[in-house]
Amino acid sequence: MIPPSALEPLSHGGDLDAARKLFPGAPEPFLDLSTGINPHPYPIPPFAPELFSQLPEPAALERLKALAAAFYGAPSAGNVVCAPGSQILVALSAGFVPPGRAIVLGPTYAEHARAAELAGHEVSTVSALEALGDGDLAIVVNPNNPDGRVVARQELLSLAARLRGRDGLLVVDEAFMDVGPSEEGLSSAVDCGNVVVLRSLGKSFGLAGLRLSFALAAPDLAARLGANLGPWPVSGVALAIGSRALADRRWIETTRISLAAAAARLNTMLQANGLEVVGGTALFRLVRTDEASLLFDRLGRAGIFVRRFAYEPQWLRFGLPGAEPEWQRLEAALRG
Repeated sequence: MIPPSALEPLSHGGDLDAARKLFPGAPEPFLDLSTGINPHPYPIPPFAPELFSQLPEPAALERLKALAAAFYGAPSAGNVVCAPGSQILVALSAGFVPPGRAIVLGPTYAEHARAAELAGHEVSTVSALEALGDGDLAIVVNPNNPDGRVVARQELLSLAARLRGRDGLLVVDEAFMDVGPSEEGLSSAVDCGNVVVLRSLGKSFGLAGLRLSFALAAPDLAARLGANLGPWPVSGVALAIGSRALADRRWIETTRISLAAAAARLNTMLQANGLEVVGGTALFRLVRTDEASLLFDRLGRAGIFVRRFAYEPQWLRFGLPGAEPEWQRLEAALRG
């Protein structure tokens, strides 16, 4: 039976309606630092009206899959599934395993556990990677959100082998691997048969609203995922933008360098204001402070929205400011 809690919406970053309700007198516009999204998104050129008025062409879908395979290092386009966001891919993957025990390496993004619950699994969250080998479905976010923890590729391959002995499935969400240590990614190893890797254009490309994600899996599993999504899994606009973005290697490399510099700048700013940085990626920093609740409130009243965590009340996560006035605004608010 699906627990009622799995049917309830979860709290996430990026909810500015919630921010305005919490801080009704805050100055506008809100500076939203509650997500881990590149504040300088991939530039979108004008597109032909036909992309909106016609059904997406199968050839365009195949072209995007080939580009994604090349960019992420998957063996072939046959290993790639395009989807409108990663969450549906987690849910479908969880459904390929008979209801049993799902184990999530945490603390992490809460939606994955909920997707497993909706698929009928009994879900537990653990802090030790070794415990995931006892599950029928194992879920790892790598690099992790919100602390940036990275699990080594070899450890994940060993976990996959252990799960394979019990017909288990490993799902690895690599949404932040674009700015992580790429050598630890599993994209090239998905032909082992029981691994699904998730990638997305929502984070480093800054295109969260495009809702374009990819599952990388062995061809038979990829085919099953694709069949569940149907003949037009993503829009024609998503196909066009995704193909253009994944082929733009100059923008990708320049952006990776600039995000690393921005993260270092944010790190310095947070530490200079007495905050202990305990983790993160090049797209967000996680701090720990005994005054997290007071700081969240002070920033909110200044119109700056950061991410707090009910399960760890001493934590706050800061996304990257964008334009220089946003950096100055954050600096002023931190100084109080």
